[in-house]
Amino acid sequence: MKVFDRPLPLTASVTVATARRVLRQLSRDRGSVVLMLGIPCMLMVLLKLMFTHADETFARVGPQVFGIFPLIVMYLVASVSMLRERTSGTAERLLTLPVQRLDLILGYSLAFAFLALLQALSATVLAVWALGLDTRGPAYLLMTIAMLGALLGLALGLLVSAFARNEFHAVQFLPAGVLPQFLLCGLFLPRSQMHGTLEGLSQVMPMTYAVQAAGEVATHEGITGVFFRDAMIVLLCVVAVLGGSAATLKS
Repeated sequence: MKVFDRPLPLTASVTVATARRVLRQLSRDRGSVVLMLGIPCMLMVLLKLMFTHADETFARVGPQVFGIFPLIVMYLVASVSMLRERTSGTAERLLTLPVQRLDLILGYSLAFAFLALLQALSATVLAVWALGLDTRGPAYLLMTIAMLGALLGLALGLLVSAFARNEFHAVQFLPAGVLPQFLLCGLFLPRSQMHGTLEGLSQVMPMTYAVQAAGEVATHEGITGVFFRDAMIVLLCVVAVLGGSAATLKS
């Protein structure tokens, strides 16, 4: 077997270099930065205004959307960003170098994870200290759920970008892949009150566990067993989808 036929080793330096390049590109794309950091905060303000005279409803719904808003926003930005890499030929040129698909995916994940942290921090500070969102659990657990939701949106966006031919197609996947999760996650109706088929579908949708974990933060002090289980499920989904993204990335 020839040496060049063997898979190249995954190197941290390539991953970090990819992450830096992505962050530099995003820093020049102010629209995407505003979308990632500003839209979740704007939606939280809108939610507060909607329930100005219904504090109990805001206290119930507010924590749950931490598993939803970051996911949707990060999905849109990540899918379009990776699609631009492919359509511009950047991904193809990178893969002719000593760079594996997983290097590229992890580099993107590292860059967007940093932005997800900023997004989660800003949304949590705004909701808890500015808008008065009251949760029995500590605020850092709410921030954890927001970041996990953003990472899940990132993973789904990278996966979808492998099958989309243009940016419009990437956005078209949103109603099919994300909105059903939004409807069945338990935000509008407790899952136990849904039709049996719908409840079964909700059990295989990762957004369900992000919303459920956020609900635990709202109603329980500290880290509960349900919170830990649901957070681990979301994290495992992120890892699995990122693996699928690396496997389906087209050079």
